[in-house]
Amino acid sequence: MHKPEIMSPAGYWPQLHAAIEAGADAVYFGLTHFTARAKVGFTLDELPEVMRTLHRRGVKGYVTFNTLVFDHELRTAARTLAAIAAAGADAIIVQDLGIAALAHQIVPDLPIHGSTQMSITSAEGVAFAARYGVSRVVLARELSLAEVAAIRSRSPIELEIFVHGALCVSYSGQCFSSEAWGGRSANRGQCAQACRLPYELIVDGKPRPLGAARYLLSPGDLAAIDDMTTIARLGVSALKIEGRYKDAEYVAITTNAYRRALDAVWAGLPSDLTVADRLYLEQVYSRGLGPHFLRGTNHQAVVEGRAPRHRGLLMGRVVRVRADAIIIIPERGREAAPLKPGDGVVFDAADWRSPEEPEEGGRIFTVEPVGDGLLAIRFAKGAINPRRIRAGDLLWRTSDPQTERIARPFVQAAAPARRQPVRVTALVRAGAPLELHWSLIAQPSLTVTVQSPTPLTTAQNRPLDETTLREQLGRLGDTPYQLTELNAVIEGNPFVPVSLLNQLRRQATAALAELQGRPPAMNILDPEQVLDTMLAAVAPSAPPDTAQIHLLIRSPDQLEAAIALQPASITLDYLDLEGLKPAVTRVRAAGIAVRVAAPRVLKPEDERVARFLRKLNVPLLVRSTGLLDRLRDDPTVELTGDFSLNAANILTADLLLRSGLQRLTLTHDLNAEQIAHLAERIGGSRLEAIVYHHLPVFHTEHCVFCRFLSTGTSYKDCGRPCERHHVALRDTHGRAHPVIADVGCRNTVFGAEAQEASKYLDRWRAAGIAHYRLEFVHETAAQITAVTEAFRAYLQEEIDAAELGRRWRQSAPQGVTEGSFFVPANYQYIPLM
Repeated sequence: MHKPEIMSPAGYWPQLHAAIEAGADAVYFGLTHFTARAKVGFTLDELPEVMRTLHRRGVKGYVTFNTLVFDHELRTAARTLAAIAAAGADAIIVQDLGIAALAHQIVPDLPIHGSTQMSITSAEGVAFAARYGVSRVVLARELSLAEVAAIRSRSPIELEIFVHGALCVSYSGQCFSSEAWGGRSANRGQCAQACRLPYELIVDGKPRPLGAARYLLSPGDLAAIDDMTTIARLGVSALKIEGRYKDAEYVAITTNAYRRALDAVWAGLPSDLTVADRLYLEQVYSRGLGPHFLRGTNHQAVVEGRAPRHRGLLMGRVVRVRADAIIIIPERGREAAPLKPGDGVVFDAADWRSPEEPEEGGRIFTVEPVGDGLLAIRFAKGAINPRRIRAGDLLWRTSDPQTERIARPFVQAAAPARRQPVRVTALVRAGAPLELHWSLIAQPSLTVTVQSPTPLTTAQNRPLDETTLREQLGRLGDTPYQLTELNAVIEGNPFVPVSLLNQLRRQATAALAELQGRPPAMNILDPEQVLDTMLAAVAPSAPPDTAQIHLLIRSPDQLEAAIALQPASITLDYLDLEGLKPAVTRVRAAGIAVRVAAPRVLKPEDERVARFLRKLNVPLLVRSTGLLDRLRDDPTVELTGDFSLNAANILTADLLLRSGLQRLTLTHDLNAEQIAHLAERIGGSRLEAIVYHHLPVFHTEHCVFCRFLSTGTSYKDCGRPCERHHVALRDTHGRAHPVIADVGCRNTVFGAEAQEASKYLDRWRAAGIAHYRLEFVHETAAQITAVTEAFRAYLQEEIDAAELGRRWRQSAPQGVTEGSFFVPANYQYIPLM
């Protein structure tokens, strides 16, 4: 078992330097393109200097290449991958499976890490990624430590887990809210954070008051610092701190805390982290810290719902408001970091104030005790409006000058705060040149030798001794090194001037830094030739099919209407597993092909679900690479890949189709024209296009039903409100987005409006697409019938696409939208040459 890396984020140079000084083993960062944090990053021209900076300090650098890549970008992506390797990157972090395969072909020696956006939650998912060159997988943040241990026991490659920072409410890689509502793809680095907006809970058609809980999809932040003893022994390779949008102070404080905690545990020592250290972790940035999913499921703990942004530390509650001061009762446990002048605070009035109203707050001018344990806090004249503050409001400290002082040694280090231990072997003989062999203890293969230009003479008065030698060689000043071990052979009473020792020390440290900064030798193949070879190997297009309608329904109430329509197939996407068997029998009896939709997430404990699905002996709609890996070599089961496999380019589509899929639905990150072009390249009969559905905007482990309609913590004690109630989340625009739970109690929030492709159907048919799916969420039998019959009339050329669109607008419960199908007016197709 190896000691895991502490892995820190860097948006740019200040954060990178802070991570180095605070003790990171590795830093991850993006370039200005192909990165999931599009607002920050280094240019490709800066990358060689970034890697030299890191390597000279003994720190690894991992480049995030973690977006889905479109066809017209493949050639640029191939060249960029080669340049990243040439710059000396220690690994790339990749979401797109096709890009992983491409990178592995271009640079076989470059480690590839599968991003958490691959949505991997099982050992099978890890194995699938490993097939395409991935050497480490960043597991989904929704796994418990026990589940991580189970995956680790069966994993053929390294694993990495998040230990600190913001949580997405949706499984990473499975969020389409930004795409649906803003035309900005989260899988392309443009997350709009719709999860941080206020929503109203609608239960069975009526609003459900929730008091201060307004932000129903905004999780607290992850903190695993108190679980380090367990985490250190899991056998994972890296502990990841989230935060490429965070400032250098955040990077410094979090990195240093986890560095110290891990080092103590690994050495078998008690942690030296104080109460104040833990408070400053929360102070520097948090929405409220907790272990959340790492300790198992507790739906009452993940989303508190009062606020969506940084809160810092809860410092107290307002007791009364005076004309000259606000009187608060302090929060217990804050004695190590009390309120003081200069602190920035905010008054949390979520109990009574609208989410749209700005909060009251400012910097404290004075703090003084007023008896009975109460404090009076005052602000500069005009800094706050006391009329907007009420008794009962919570007081949060959002900024603290003391936090800045704690971070300063790492953020503004005059000399390296973190040094690398070195070993020096000295051969000091009168009559021979002085030889010094310098090597890094952590990397013994990195060794430099320096020697005096002339032989040493014999000392007349003061020959060199080991004490003097150690003292002079240990004066490493502003270098990143620390003399830890000296092995000296001193013979013949040699005379060595101090100036010579200083000169050789400077030569050695400069040579050692230069050696460390060199990029490792890698075999980099011609990226364009590799890409051309892979494109040439794409399976040839299959002959075109006749147009077919496939329906997907989500409740037994919709089944009879679907059967009556006699489509080519019916896909059952049910909450209740047991309800599937009679439904399968019913569809088969009607002479219709039946298919069952698998869950998007299968964890180690979901083995029974996978076995059940296999025993149904029906075709499956596969939504995870873990299930695909399990079934890929089974010729008895027919598999269709769903959108959640995130195929955005021809390489990934071909890779997935070669993995046992009969057909594939492309990711919702593609617009309608991109779908058409990819169909023309790979063969329209190999694709299944969704032409009418409610976009699944969030897919989350957090259960809205359990959190807000029960007092339970999981399916074991929640009372299963998902089986009795229809729930929707109404946004500030008045749209009610349906929420449905799956067999694993995970929730999917669907877009209120139906996304429909009527405007693009003529184009899709010309591109050879013949398999079309209509998906229903909360539609009635009459609406299902109207939507399907209109589409059938279009396929039979009884109506045109414009009339189809008009009929769908009439049938959809909350209207329709182009959503992710939308093609901008300035869109230009760039062919993949």
